[in-house]
Amino acid sequence: VSTLARLYGVEEELSEVARRGSGSACRSMFGGFVQWQRGERPDGTDSLALQVAPETHWPELRVLVLVVSGEKKPVGSTEGMQTSVETSPLLKHRAEVVVPERLAQMMRHIRERDFEGFGQLAMRDSNQFHATCLDTFPPIFYLTDVSRHIIALAHRYNAHHGHTKVPAGPRGCHSTVALPQVPTSPPLPPQVAYTFDAGPNAVIFALANTVAEFVEVVRRSFPPTTNGDQFVRGLPVGSATLSQELVAAVVTEPVPGAVQYILHTKPGPGPQLVDDPSQHLLGADGLPRSRA
Repeated sequence: VSTLARLYGVEEELSEVARRGSGSACRSMFGGFVQWQRGERPDGTDSLALQVAPETHWPELRVLVLVVSGEKKPVGSTEGMQTSVETSPLLKHRAEVVVPERLAQMMRHIRERDFEGFGQLAMRDSNQFHATCLDTFPPIFYLTDVSRHIIALAHRYNAHHGHTKVPAGPRGCHSTVALPQVPTSPPLPPQVAYTFDAGPNAVIFALANTVAEFVEVVRRSFPPTTNGDQFVRGLPVGSATLSQELVAAVVTEPVPGAVQYILHTKPGPGPQLVDDPSQHLLGADGLPRSRA
């Protein structure tokens, strides 16, 4: 959309045009932090994306994408959402009651660069989104066992740093997911926060000074079996030495090869004009370049 608009000199609102392709497309018309407005008109023309803050607003924020699977999902996002709208009472409650309040909270956390509030809300909202998937009939399973391992890992990591405590499950319960509980002293902000869209891959938010240690925790928890030198991609990540206490508390049951690779990035700008041919995803023939 951005390329065609530049080619033909179109200067109108483009996010509405992009939204006709997908919600993700309309959000991608801007850089930084973006809100996709629901809109009220029946034709959807006021369902637009607006920038909440530019990419320079929160320079310490980092994003780690833990790629679990690149395979096509059994149930596509559009099909799954349509089924959820038709069959999930929880989704109706979420859309009408929960989301408006959480959206206002999230925008405030972003404006204030409040990682504690941002991280807590990101995790809780991700969990509730996937609860609506389970509330759909027939249920939709986007998360995998590896996804749940990552969720538990994040809670154990935060618990080690004093944010949450991993409670013992009730007798006969073998769940390893760490649940927050009321601490006896003021809690520290979460070190990492996860979110999952309609798929198994985890998006981990962290501040820059946490990235190296958590990446090493992930490497220990999901040791690469074939691509050790390419396991971490994107922005450079420094080295970190893990204490014995951290390893004992967090790296409980390594699952080799479960995470294919980690992409380290940060909030960036919107669509950019690329003049350097070596940076293009397409070759001179207009076809996608080989990944080899």
